[in-house]
Amino acid sequence: MDQIFLKRLYEFPGKLKVLCFLTVLNLSIGVGIGLYYVGYTTQYSSIGTAEHFAGSKVSDDFDIPAKYPKPFSELLNTTHTHVISMTFIFFIIGGIFYFNSIITGAMKTILIVEPFISIIMTFGGIWLVRFIHPGFSYFVILSGILMYLSFFIMASIIFYELSIKSSPS
Repeated sequence: MDQIFLKRLYEFPGKLKVLCFLTVLNLSIGVGIGLYYVGYTTQYSSIGTAEHFAGSKVSDDFDIPAKYPKPFSELLNTTHTHVISMTFIFFIIGGIFYFNSIITGAMKTILIVEPFISIIMTFGGIWLVRFIHPGFSYFVILSGILMYLSFFIMASIIFYELSIKSSPS
């Protein structure tokens, strides 16, 4: 029996390489669509982020806001589903990334751990934007950037090692 836990990605058997590659590809497509949705709803800006969660500012009582503040129940649902699903996403990609041979040591640990911190910061931050101050949108943006950057760095390394890097003969 192969001792898979002692192997690196490039040493995985062909069928396991395909499984890992397709898993990370599907996750990347899903995460990419999510990133597009973030841009679509917030225009990747602090003002757009604040408006998306806290609602549009109105100048007088007769103005109708372009966006209403997110209700408590919707924020609760968004937070619940995203924290759970993104935890699984980063568990899967971090688990596969663990076996890479390109990034090692502290940097590997940072890339594996950081997204879990950013999940809490990002989805906790939207509550701060909604109920405390719209300025927390910068906090949400920063943690989101770190989370997505970690994901795409890990995915790129995995794709490279599974498809290009070969086992030394």
